[in-house]
Amino acid sequence: MTTAVKEREPVVKHKRPNPRRKIVLLLAPALILIGVIILYPLLSGVALSFNSDPVLNKSNGFFYPGGFIGLDNYTYWLTQTCSTGTQEVACPPGTIANDFWPALGNTLFFTVVTVALETVLGIGMALVMAQNFRGRGLLRAAVLVPWAIPTAITAKLWSFLFAPEGIVNSILGTNIAWTTDPWAARFSIVLADVWKTTPFMALLILAGLQMIPKELYEAARVDGANAWQRFTRITLPLAKGAIVVAVLFRMLDALRMYDLPYIMVGPNPDSPTATVSQLVVAAIRQDQVNSASALSTMIFLLIFAIALFFVKVLGARIGAGQVPRDEEVAEEA
Repeated sequence: MTTAVKEREPVVKHKRPNPRRKIVLLLAPALILIGVIILYPLLSGVALSFNSDPVLNKSNGFFYPGGFIGLDNYTYWLTQTCSTGTQEVACPPGTIANDFWPALGNTLFFTVVTVALETVLGIGMALVMAQNFRGRGLLRAAVLVPWAIPTAITAKLWSFLFAPEGIVNSILGTNIAWTTDPWAARFSIVLADVWKTTPFMALLILAGLQMIPKELYEAARVDGANAWQRFTRITLPLAKGAIVVAVLFRMLDALRMYDLPYIMVGPNPDSPTATVSQLVVAAIRQDQVNSASALSTMIFLLIFAIALFFVKVLGARIGAGQVPRDEEVAEEA
């Protein structure tokens, strides 16, 4: 009796797809778009900053590109020295480079003051919005209204309030020149910026507060901790990550402040509230394109250094304020 021997079917091995290849294919369109929109203009601006400004030929009306001049565009802003063809001399009065250090001082002043005030007010607003009460959703929506208004409209609204015969002078019974007096103009810009951007800070900080477990507050109340102790021992340490991120985002945005002082006070680069961004635009309008590129590059390096400081120095300590895992609690026990 013969038995049929069943042949084994060959085992077909399916090749597993490479997950890295899928990741690259999914990210490729976004990376290409970022390279075209952000990376290429950035590298082009840096390259232009090392060349002299184009010269207009009045006979035919064409611009001729300048040659490589190294760091002259940077020293033009930092030392206010202008080239006469044979030597470097101090720029004459009225040159836009003479407004660099005052504009840089205004930019840093607005950044430090507005971010500090917005952080304190944002924490207070976030603490209020995090409570459970009737109408909480309506309050959150109302708080976001100033942030949703376009900056140009905000600047116009506050310029009407601070006009020589505006509402502020009428209420206070004064004749303060809010747009010409240096410190009054700075105060008006700070107030307008704080009014507009504090809701943004509050929204980011509120997201961090909602991640804190309610059980921690209940346990603290049982242990007899008062409101201030719960705020300093629980809220601030555990919301530190959200606060740092909010401060970072707001600081990077404040360093590029342009529209508020431009609309409220004026476009002149020698105004008492002129910022570095206004100098960049003013230089471009004076056909100093490559010099403006150098100034933009310096601002980019400043923003990059601040962001690196937040990520490397402050970011390393964010994890210290997080809720410990069960394994860490067991080890400590």
